[in-house]
Amino acid sequence: MGNTNTGRAFIGSFTSAGGRGIIAAAVDGTTGALTETGASDALADPSYLTLATAPGGPVLYAVSETSEGAVAAFDVQGSAPRPIGGRVPVCGAGPTHLAYSDGHLLTANYGSGSVSVLPVKTGGEPDAASGVLQHEGAGPHPDRQRGPHAHQVLPDPSGRWVLGVDLGTDAVRVFALDREAGELTQHRETALRPGTGPRHLAFHPAGRHAYVLNELEPTLTVCRWDADTGVLEPVGETPVLPDGADGPVYPSEVVVSHDGRHLWAANRGHDSIAVLALDESGERPELVTTVPCGGHWPRDLVLDPTGRRLYAANERSGNVTWFDIDPDTGVPHRAGSLDAPAASCVVFA
Repeated sequence: MGNTNTGRAFIGSFTSAGGRGIIAAAVDGTTGALTETGASDALADPSYLTLATAPGGPVLYAVSETSEGAVAAFDVQGSAPRPIGGRVPVCGAGPTHLAYSDGHLLTANYGSGSVSVLPVKTGGEPDAASGVLQHEGAGPHPDRQRGPHAHQVLPDPSGRWVLGVDLGTDAVRVFALDREAGELTQHRETALRPGTGPRHLAFHPAGRHAYVLNELEPTLTVCRWDADTGVLEPVGETPVLPDGADGPVYPSEVVVSHDGRHLWAANRGHDSIAVLALDESGERPELVTTVPCGGHWPRDLVLDPTGRRLYAANERSGNVTWFDIDPDTGVPHRAGSLDAPAASCVVFA
């Protein structure tokens, strides 16, 4: 971009609900404002995105959250994302999340309750799935936990392990990735309180704690993380809504500040962002307040690269709202919004 004070962002959306696919936007470095520069509807329901660096430059990857489940790669050098190759099946249904780890794409397949591994070719295009690990189990919720529902997969900060969060089985699984074979093997399974429905987790910047946001109960489960042994240990729960808040509420995303002092959680239904203070140990989050999310049904929440602004993808109101964060209190203050129908995810280049 011509302005050196301008960054870039990419917004995923549900094309089946009127979304425009993947929207590219310029980010004003001074105000945080988003300005659309182009879009691609080459992939159906690109609900979650991640960026990785390939030999030829940055590559954007997207899941296709459909019953047949796929991923695709996009060149993002121009004003609009451009497909690199075609859609590649993940051999799983309804992928909701993906991550890049050392030359491989990992997808969490909600519908089939599995995690897939796809090697990435030199040019950045995903190759055919080399491994699919099927979760097993169920939970007490009569509708949402009849079987496994993998919702998130991500590498830990050390890069030694991969964690998979499963809403259907109230568990977080720890995997080892065999990079030669392109396969995952399960190392441990950490059980969380039955019926909580864990959805996403985020690590403390020090790397010794993880915070699991639960979807079926508006709570945050605090865990100790030992990267040497690959052990995740739950040590407590904290509410992400004040007493007496109206329901039902379905928390969606959790974000930790770069300095490890604050944590934010998006609450769908309550349409709020919860602000929690973290103590020095990282083990005792405290709910400070909630603020309106700037729309309806906040599906995703993300910090910009500076850590000074927070962005909420509000799916049902069709907009992405950004907030300036008070560095002392961690409280976000609304600063602007961009129309983005059926918005589901935001990533920054």
